[in-house]
Amino acid sequence: MTLYRIISLAAFLVCFVSLAYRLFRLIRLGSPKDYSFKRGNLKSAITYSFTGAMNPFEKDSAYLHLPTYTAGILYHIGTFLSILIFFLLLFNIGISGVFQWGFLCLLTASGISGLGIFIKRITAKKLRSLSNPDDYISNLLVTIFQIFTIIALVNETFIPYYFISAGLLFLYLPLGKLKHSLYFFAARYHLGFFYGWRGVWPAKTHGQTE
Repeated sequence: MTLYRIISLAAFLVCFVSLAYRLFRLIRLGSPKDYSFKRGNLKSAITYSFTGAMNPFEKDSAYLHLPTYTAGILYHIGTFLSILIFFLLLFNIGISGVFQWGFLCLLTASGISGLGIFIKRITAKKLRSLSNPDDYISNLLVTIFQIFTIIALVNETFIPYYFISAGLLFLYLPLGKLKHSLYFFAARYHLGFFYGWRGVWPAKTHGQTE
């Protein structure tokens, strides 16, 4: 295994250990303590939190920004795909044929989405007022990682630079907002618990009565 592969793998292990420690702390804290009278079904509500509640039309304002919402979905899919490809390239597992072209098409769409989100954050006044340096760094690191993944898939001589970008991303991930890749699941669980306990989730369909 080449030096740049070893360095990127070491960066991933640092990232993994850090996130694993945070996960251990979350699990140790246990479920929220709610002393009110339980009215709903927690299992159904938590399931709904990860499924139906993610529908943009079930959110406060996401349905008003469907292009951005769709770009965000593509961007996250591309991120997980890029991490999968990282391990394939790390262990010299070949990607060819329909898989390579499929990966390239999806990563191109997600990379463009990432750039679009980055540009919107810079140019939209409201987003600028809510953003901090971490928002820009996180967005840029992930987008560069996706773009470098595309280049590495079509040009093997670029792979050393690809692994450098991967290492930087993994080292930064536990430090900034990118660690929401872990806390997202805890947050959705807590939302489902909170609204499920009160019988608010899952949302009742039209025609159901109290």
